[in-house]
Amino acid sequence: MAKRDTLDGKLVTLFGGSGFFGTHIAQELLECGARLRIASRNPEKAFSLKPLANLGQIQFARCDITDLKSVRASMHGADAAVNLVGAFSGNLDRLMGEGAGHVALAAREAGASALVQISAIGADADSASGYARAKALGEQRVHENFPSATILRPPILFAEDDEFITMFAGLVQSFPVMPVFAPDAPLQMLYVDDAADAVAAALSDPARHGGRIYEIAGPEPITMMELNRRIAEAQGRSRSFVPVPDGLSGFFAKLPGTPMGTDQWLMLKEGNVPSGRYAVLEDMGIEPRPLGLFLDRWMVRYRKNGRFADKTRDTI
Repeated sequence: MAKRDTLDGKLVTLFGGSGFFGTHIAQELLECGARLRIASRNPEKAFSLKPLANLGQIQFARCDITDLKSVRASMHGADAAVNLVGAFSGNLDRLMGEGAGHVALAAREAGASALVQISAIGADADSASGYARAKALGEQRVHENFPSATILRPPILFAEDDEFITMFAGLVQSFPVMPVFAPDAPLQMLYVDDAADAVAAALSDPARHGGRIYEIAGPEPITMMELNRRIAEAQGRSRSFVPVPDGLSGFFAKLPGTPMGTDQWLMLKEGNVPSGRYAVLEDMGIEPRPLGLFLDRWMVRYRKNGRFADKTRDTI
């Protein structure tokens, strides 16, 4: 892996850097000595990063990725860029497809040495999922405008502050009987800090990683059913899990206000694991950490008596 001191003093623009993944990447790059520009529609969401930066090390810019002029302004003077913008609603092709092309074009015009495009495992122009198709379009537009960009395809990312593990942890805590959608769907979730490490590696050594696609994933495939059972075990709770047929799950995903939309459901059902056709995280010199390394500690706050719970006895 390239030495991270190559990023020392470099200005990196993080498009969409105010989100969950972006704030973890920002922390990694700040530790590498990079200067950061957080470009987002709502950059104030990342103000919590200020105490982690030295004086003059972080800057915030309001940016609309669908507006090329706005993207160019956010790239002005930058040495590298990371595009993290993603959404499950709105005009996905415009946001994640054409918007990614705007970032790549602006990065090329600015003379950037490296660009990392955050795509997704399952990105496919022929997918039934609009999200997967838009991510594939984004990869195409990036390749057209910045051929030496590194494309990273992560799976579901997990962390103590994520919206995935915490969602299921809350449900397991609250309900003695739990429906499980896509119970046999395989997941190969990745710890968010390992994904951030991959971004730093790609930016540090574009000669090695540029122009390549990496499917970065965790070290172990588990099913949705197994994930729910492991969360319940870590909470010390006895729960019943009921597999839900795909037809009923698909109908539920179409309803407004549900925690999982149709695109998310389609991608989950197809499986969230590497295809085997591209390089993986280990090819970047990074050993991904398993969920089991963290889960027991993270579930302490969901136990009936928190840190005073008896782990050998189920709670209700």
